[in-house]
Amino acid sequence: MPQYRILTYNTPSLYKISKRLLNPYLYSAGISLFIIFRYLTRQLLISMTAVAGILLLIFMSGRFIKYLAEAAAGELAPDVLFAVIGYRLPSFLELILPLALFIGILLAYGRMYLESEMTVLKACGMSDGQLIKLTMGSALVVMAIVAVMSLYLSPWGIQQVEKIFDDQAKMTEFELLAPGRFQPLKSGERVTYTEALSSDKREMQNVFIAEKGRAGGSPSVVFARTGTQQVNPQTGERFIVLHDGARYQGHPGSLDFRVLEFEAYGVKISEPTAERRRVKEEAIPTLELAQSDNPKYLALLQWRLSIPLIVPIVALLAIPLSRVNPRQGRFFHLLPAMGIYIAYLGLLIASRNMLEKGTIPFWLGLWWVHILFFCIAMALQFGGRILHSRRMRRRSPVQHA
Repeated sequence: MPQYRILTYNTPSLYKISKRLLNPYLYSAGISLFIIFRYLTRQLLISMTAVAGILLLIFMSGRFIKYLAEAAAGELAPDVLFAVIGYRLPSFLELILPLALFIGILLAYGRMYLESEMTVLKACGMSDGQLIKLTMGSALVVMAIVAVMSLYLSPWGIQQVEKIFDDQAKMTEFELLAPGRFQPLKSGERVTYTEALSSDKREMQNVFIAEKGRAGGSPSVVFARTGTQQVNPQTGERFIVLHDGARYQGHPGSLDFRVLEFEAYGVKISEPTAERRRVKEEAIPTLELAQSDNPKYLALLQWRLSIPLIVPIVALLAIPLSRVNPRQGRFFHLLPAMGIYIAYLGLLIASRNMLEKGTIPFWLGLWWVHILFFCIAMALQFGGRILHSRRMRRRSPVQHA
C-alpha cells in the first residue's frame, strides 16, 4: 500500500487515524471529522489538564500558606483551613482554565507541527477552517464550565468563606487555643499556653498566661495546674478559672515582685468586637450586581461576563500562534504567545478600573478589549492568506503579459 508509506514516521495513533481517513471503504466526511475531533480533543485535554494541575497547585499552595500563617497566629482555627480552600477553588479555576486551555493548545498543536502530524492531517483533507471548528468544540465546553464558575460558583464560594471568617472573628482566644502552642491575643496584651486541652475545649492542663502591664503597671505571669472556662449567667462574660497555681507580678531584673498563690484565680476573656466584616464585592450574587447602579458593581458584572468570553478568543489566538517551524524548537512560540495573553488580561484589568472610576462609558466597558483581540486572532489566522492572494493577483497580469 504505497499511499501509507509516507505516514510510517509519525506516531502510531496518527498512523491509524490517517489509514482510516485514506481507506476508500471507510471514508466519509462525518466519520473522518469525528475521528480527527476525538484525536485533537484527547491531545488538548492531556496538555490542558497537566497545565491546569500545575497552575492550581501553585495558586492553592500560596493561598494555603497564607491561611496556615493566620492559623499559627491564632487568627483562624486549623480545622477550617481545608474548607476555606475548597470554597475558594472555583475562583481559582475560573482564571486557571482559560490560561490552561491557551497553553494546552500551544503545546499540543506545537508538538503536532514539529512531528509533522498537522501536515499529515492537512494532506488528508483537513482545512484551517475545520481545525478552528474542531478546536472551538472543546473551547466552548471549557467556556461553559468557566461561565458557571464565574457567574455562580465563585460568588457562592466566597460567601461561604466570608461566613467562616465572620464566625472566626466572633470566637474568643480560649476557643482558638491549641495544645502545646503559645497563643497570642489579637491585641498583643496576653499570651496563653496550655500543655493539654480537652476535646470540648472546656478544661486545660498546665496553663501558662503572660500579661503586659496596663497603664504603666507591672507585667505578670500566671502558672496553674488546671483551668476551666466559666460563663457568668448574669452578664454573659466568660472567664478562665485557674486552679492550684501562682501569679508573679513585677518588672524583669528588679527585686520588687509580688507573688500570689491561689486555689482558684479568674482571668476574663476579652469578647470579640460585634462589628460585622464588610462583605466583599466578589461575594455579591450576579443577579444583584445586574440590578445595581453602582459603577463598581457594574464593572464587576462585566468582569464576570468577560472571563468566559476569554476562552474562545484565546483559543482562536492559540491556533495560529501554535504553528512552529521544526528548526525553531518546541517552545520557541511560547514567549510571544504569553506576551499576547498578558496584554489581553492586562487591558481587561485596566478597563475594569477605568469603568469603576467612570472614565469610560458602560456601553464600551470591557467589550472593546475582546473585539480588539478577536480581530488580532482573525488577522493572525487569515491575514497571511489574504496578503498572499493579493500578491498572486498582482503577479498574474504580469505573467500573462
